[in-house]
This record gives sequence, C-alpha cells and structure tokens, in this order.
Amino acid sequence: MLRRWHRRYGDVFTVRLLGFGTGVYVAEPQAIRELFTGDQSDLLAGEANSFLEPVLGRHSVLVLDGPEHLRQRRLLLPPFQGSRVAAFRETVRDVAAREVDRWHPGDRLVLRARMRELTFEVICRAVFGVTEPSRVKRLRRALGAVIDTTSPALAIPALHADLGRFSPGGKLARRLHAADALLYEEIARRRAEPDLAERSDVLSLLLCARDEDGRAMTDAELRDELFTMLAAGHETTATGLAFAFDLLLRRPAELARVRAAIEAGQDAYLDAVTKETLRLRPVIDAAERTLTRPRTVAGYELPAGVKVYPGIALVHYRPDLYRQPEEFRPERFIDEQAESYTWLPFGGGIRRCIGAALAQMEIAEVLRAAIPRVDLRPLRTTEDPVVLRGITLVPKHGVPVSVERVRRGGPVPVSAPAPSGAATAT
Repeated sequence: MLRRWHRRYGDVFTVRLLGFGTGVYVAEPQAIRELFTGDQSDLLAGEANSFLEPVLGRHSVLVLDGPEHLRQRRLLLPPFQGSRVAAFRETVRDVAAREVDRWHPGDRLVLRARMRELTFEVICRAVFGVTEPSRVKRLRRALGAVIDTTSPALAIPALHADLGRFSPGGKLARRLHAADALLYEEIARRRAEPDLAERSDVLSLLLCARDEDGRAMTDAELRDELFTMLAAGHETTATGLAFAFDLLLRRPAELARVRAAIEAGQDAYLDAVTKETLRLRPVIDAAERTLTRPRTVAGYELPAGVKVYPGIALVHYRPDLYRQPEEFRPERFIDEQAESYTWLPFGGGIRRCIGAALAQMEIAEVLRAAIPRVDLRPLRTTEDPVVLRGITLVPKHGVPVSVERVRRGGPVPVSAPAPSGAATAT
C-alpha cells in the first residue's frame, strides 16, 4: 500500500492512521538525511514510540528523548561496537552450528520459528550472559509470551486496562509480571558474581558502566534496556534470516555463488547477501519522528504534532537509487556501494539501531553455518508474502521448507571481520 501511494503521490504524502493520528511519509534521501542528522530539538522519536512503553518500560532508549536518551545511548553503545561485536561471533557460530545439527533429511521446518529459537539463544548468551539450558528455557517462555502479546493496539490507552485475565491488558500485565520477575532475578544474580568485571556479556558490561557523572544504571533501567534489546534484536534478526533463506532458496545461481564464497572463506558476497536482503525485505517500513514545532520537511511546511515517517521501504525501492529495485541482486553492494541515506534498515543519526553490527554479523554467521551443510526446499511455490505483524514486516507463513540433504563435516572456513560500515552509529 505504501509503495502504491508513493507511486501515486510522490516522495511526500500524508496518511491518517487509526490510533496514530496524522503522519507524513518522506521518501527523499536528502530530506531524510536532514531529519536524521540536522537539528533534533524539534523532533521526538521517543514520543513517537511511546505506545511501546507499557512493555519496554519508561527507561527504554526507544521511548526516551533529549538528555535522558543520550545518557542511555552512551551507556549502551560500547558493548555493540568493534571488537565487542567480533567477540560475539564465536557465540553466534556455536549456536547456529548446533541448530543446524538438529536438522535431518525429511524434516519440515518453519524457518522463522527456528530462527526465533536461535536468535533468542544468542540474546541469552551474548546479551543476558545466560547459558544454562533450563534458564534459557524459562526466559524464552516468559519473555516470548510478552513479545507475542505486543501489538500496535497498545497505541490505544483503553486497551492497557487490566479487565481480567482474558482482556488484552490483563493478559499483558500477567505476562509482564512473570517476565519481569525473571529479569530482575538475572540482574541480581549477575550483580553478585565475583567475576563481574571480567565477564563480556552485555548485561555485565552495563552493570559496570558509568555515565559522565559516575552514575550506574539502576535495576529498572537495566530491565528496560534488556527488554528493548530482546524486542529489537531477537524478532527482527530472526525475520531477516527467514527472508534471506526465502530469497536465496528460490534463486539457484545466487545460492550457489554464496555457497562457493562461504566454502572459499570469502566474505564480500555473503555480506552483500545480508545487505541486499535487508534492502529488499526491510523488517521496519519506516522510522518515526514527532514534530514539537512547525518545520519545513522536503519543501513542505508541517505543523507541530505531526508525525514524520522517513520511508525506509520506499527509499529501498527507488529505481533512481537501485537499478531493477524489485530484483534480488546482492552484487549491487559489491559493484556499486549504496550512498549514505539510501540504505536504511537500521535508521540513522543518533537514533540508528545500536545493534546494527550485531544483527548483520548474526545473519551472515547463520547463513555461513547453514548453506554449505544443508539443502532446503521451499514448500510454497512462490515467495512468502510480506505482511505487517505487530510493528514489523514478516513472511506471512514463516518460510516453510523441507530438509532434503544434510552434509556432516567440520567447521566452515571463516575469514570475517565485522561487516564493513556497520560497527558504529552516526
């Protein structure tokens, strides 16, 4: 629908969405650059995400604005940059290899469901620092239940009310209570660890972090950021992986090329597959900003209170930026590197996704583990339709496949640093 509106109305158009009010989609890269990198004093991204506060909490970096947002972001950034992300690579590799080892010829899998299990374990190990299977299982059950309850309906305040166990608000309240108990238990357990300062998981690093005034994060702040990392990094990466498999399995030439590149220990094409997947199948269709005062955007005078949506999916399909934009062509990211603010799966500016480097690395490592070792056959005759589920775009049927062949063997050759250009936020 957004793409039809874009073709009909151009790079700037107004929409009115139930529960969200009036918004303006922008699909012009220069205007988006100005929104992401220019004066932020009249743009509230946290307020635009406020409907997520009942789940993520009021301290989440996604719902904060101004100095509070900058403080949380500075505390959160170090564990997701450079060498820290490289250190997580072994964790992802191990989890992915063990997942693929469970697949056998004749199995029928729904890949998004399998990838959700996989990425949740990565979050548990790399972010929460939890490796015991029983604790991972408890966290998966409790936290997954909350994520599955979350929907855009949270934008309607009346639905927050706890009107009994079967009401939306009541169901969410009970699931949040159970999940919070486990998260606070993990925070208390980690605080008491004698080797806290030597640990490398994100929770331990955040417990040791201090802001410019020497203040540590409170337990409530830690809880909210852990939930944010789960919501923003678990579901979205699993979805990106499902899309990657769906796109590759239907294109034998591209699949053969990426398999050969992996087996040769060459990463350029694998990284290009990751970037092209996120271009063609972005998990979020747009970023969001709320104007606190009138502002000129892409030549239009917009009043205060309007939400502005930098159109990620719309920019990714512009034919003047990407030749044959509807085709899956990973080589475009080798032959013609995307210009700034034309590839936006992680947003941009001071709100760019903190976990961008980790997500790209995770997608690449899972593909590296699976593609040389298994032959999968899609069970649908056509690509999975893209639908909106909650606030993300997902494959409607989860990409069902059958396992045709499994090759057992040693580890896949690896030569990879972190994906280029992904390690820092702008």
